[in-house]
Amino acid sequence: MTHFPSPAEELRLLDLELRQLDARRAQLLHRRAWLVTALQTAAPRSAPTTAGPPRPEASGPRVQNVLLVLGGVLLTIAAMAFTLVSWGHMGIAGRALVLGGVTVAVLAAPVPLLKHGLRSTAESVAGLGLALTVLDAYALHEVGLAGVDPTGYLAAASAVLAALWTAYGLAPRTSELRLPLPAALSAAQLPLVLWAVAADASPFWVTSAVLVTAGFDAGVALRVPAGAVRITAVIGAYGMGAWGVWAAGWLSWTATGPSAAARAAALLLLAAGIAVTAALREVAAKQALGLSVGAGLLTVAAFGGTARPLLPEAWTVPAYLVCGIALLAAVRADRLPQALRDGLTRASAAVQGLALLWTLPPVAIALVGPVAWVEQVWSGAPGDVRQAMAVDAPWPPDTETVPVVLAMVAAVLLLAARDAAWRTRALTGVLVLAWATALVLPAVLEVPYAVGLVALTVTTAGALAAAAWIRPSEQPEEEMSAASTEEPAASASAEEPAATTATALGVPTPRTTATVLALLTSLPLAFLALTSEAATLTVLAALTALFAAASWKAHLAPVTAPAGLAYAAGLACAAGAAAGWQPQYIALLVLAVPAAAALLAARLGAARATVPVEVTGALVALLAVALAAAPADLPMLALVLALCGVVTAGTAIRPERRSVAYASAALFVLATWVRLAAWDVATPEAYTLPVTVPALLVGALRRRRDPQTSSWTAYGPGLAATLVPSLLAAWGDPQWTRPLLLGLAALTVTLLGARHHLQAPLLLGGAVLALDALHELAPYIAQVTDALPRWVPPALAGLLLLAIGATYEQRLRNARRMRDFLANMH
Repeated sequence: MTHFPSPAEELRLLDLELRQLDARRAQLLHRRAWLVTALQTAAPRSAPTTAGPPRPEASGPRVQNVLLVLGGVLLTIAAMAFTLVSWGHMGIAGRALVLGGVTVAVLAAPVPLLKHGLRSTAESVAGLGLALTVLDAYALHEVGLAGVDPTGYLAAASAVLAALWTAYGLAPRTSELRLPLPAALSAAQLPLVLWAVAADASPFWVTSAVLVTAGFDAGVALRVPAGAVRITAVIGAYGMGAWGVWAAGWLSWTATGPSAAARAAALLLLAAGIAVTAALREVAAKQALGLSVGAGLLTVAAFGGTARPLLPEAWTVPAYLVCGIALLAAVRADRLPQALRDGLTRASAAVQGLALLWTLPPVAIALVGPVAWVEQVWSGAPGDVRQAMAVDAPWPPDTETVPVVLAMVAAVLLLAARDAAWRTRALTGVLVLAWATALVLPAVLEVPYAVGLVALTVTTAGALAAAAWIRPSEQPEEEMSAASTEEPAASASAEEPAATTATALGVPTPRTTATVLALLTSLPLAFLALTSEAATLTVLAALTALFAAASWKAHLAPVTAPAGLAYAAGLACAAGAAAGWQPQYIALLVLAVPAAAALLAARLGAARATVPVEVTGALVALLAVALAAAPADLPMLALVLALCGVVTAGTAIRPERRSVAYASAALFVLATWVRLAAWDVATPEAYTLPVTVPALLVGALRRRRDPQTSSWTAYGPGLAATLVPSLLAAWGDPQWTRPLLLGLAALTVTLLGARHHLQAPLLLGGAVLALDALHELAPYIAQVTDALPRWVPPALAGLLLLAIGATYEQRLRNARRMRDFLANMH
């Protein structure tokens, strides 16, 4: 009977077979790798010495084209040499017969070449024929028409050549040639412009000729299919169009009267008409959009240039801006294609952007100019606010209409705010423009200095009010999502998608914008107030009150509370300076601000404004320390540091600010050190013990809470702070008092470490005790050393070496025994 193994036995057999297969596979893979390596090593040696045929570096068609082009160029050069050099050796009939015959023969040669399929050769010969026609025209002028005006003759010759090349390129037997028609279009760029120059026409007519030529090129580009002719036409249209637009714009800008401005406007409108026509016929959306933008800008330049000579210089930009805004009326027409409407919209936006760029210098001076009063504090108030703003920089001329431009753009943005998709961004832009208008309006009107300060204060208050009362639906996405969890979806306002879109695009919300604008307005206002003592105190007090009042709004407190504290610190400095106090006494007044910041932070708790308030308080405290340190009044500096320590100690009472206790301890220690330095105390223990005692107390509390804390962490810093400086001082102290006291202290620390089994006190105390004892015994050791014979040190060194050698030999013998023992084991 057949024997069937048990499952366990069968599993053992299968595992055995699999292990054998794995071993065999590994052996075969190893052999294969060796063979591959051997073949790769032997391959370079057995490579054949004869190389294959070299790879051609140039293809046949490329060689053919190079030869044909080179032959055509050489024949053209030869024809030019014949025309220019050898022409005079022949009579009139011979000249005409030779040159005309050669030209006709060359132009006719492409016909049989095309029949035989030699198209490239035909193109080269045709190019030679076109060059010969140019030489024919030159020869005709030199022989029979030498007295004709060269410019007029060149215009007529280019027109005739363009017509001949066009006919040659459209002829049935030569229509396959690709060179004649682009050449004809290139020649057609010259006739109108050269005729205008030859007729001694005005720049207006020359520019007209250029624009008409550009229009002709645009028409050809729109009618012909893609190819060399279309590329040539596009290049000509853009090239001649750019030349014509530049010339027309220059004529419009330099026009001194209405008639000249009207003629230049007609040229600009002609260029705009060409661009619009091309945009309507253009299939590609990008090209149509670009042409539409160009048409809109040209239209604005035309009408704005017409109005410019009739208006004062300051109203030039508003006139162009009105024309740019008027483009938006055309956008409302539904009959226009979408690409044209988008282009006009972008052209209007570009005009408005350029107008806003024109307003930047006055706004920048109003914003940055007052900083110069830092170097002229309380030197006297100027006559008007413009002089106060432009202290070192001249006020730009012809900027009386800057507020008008800002207001016009703001009105456009208000109209754009009707669209829900643009509402948040439009309102943000309106806020910025309204702020810029309010900022520069007092300087533009040259109001008195006091009125200007009041106006800027009102602007700051208005920005804070806007930031406080803007609806929450215009806030960032996070706040809206939080609000949406509390309210039903059906009650969501229509403005929320707009705010979400603006936030996703990185556009600041109106509330954030208003807050930033309030801060930006307060800065030049504070610097402007530095002109006089009364203005400084009044403005700083007003700013402190404004930002403190705005801090009652929780969403504004992270910004307005620190700003209010900063202005309060400035007010304290100004009040102290007005009272005639020295800087160290002003520091005591400034310390009221960090104290108020600590109290406010404790009241705020976990609010977002807590950290900014605390940081501002810390910075103001540093200012107080700097004021106290300026005159090197050590007692007052110690008092200021101690008061700062009191404030930080009060902050450390809060559970979440326990770590501030370290800063408080550091401040108290610094205050103690400064006071000791003021008393001319030179004993180092007076400086180190105020550090050691609190450090040891803190370490003891930490080990009581966490018994696993290392003694080095708990007591090491505190003990080292006193023992190490005292040891250094004891080594240089010739008296016995300090070494004795230090030894007693080190002995106490060592005994305490041994009693409580603490490593840090034991080792630190023992090391200091040993070094202190060594210092005390050093003179006696020196005396003993001098009394010993000279052979004692070598003998001691020899005994030491013998002991080390014996120990080393003992260890080697033990190692051999262990080796023998392990070798005898089975």
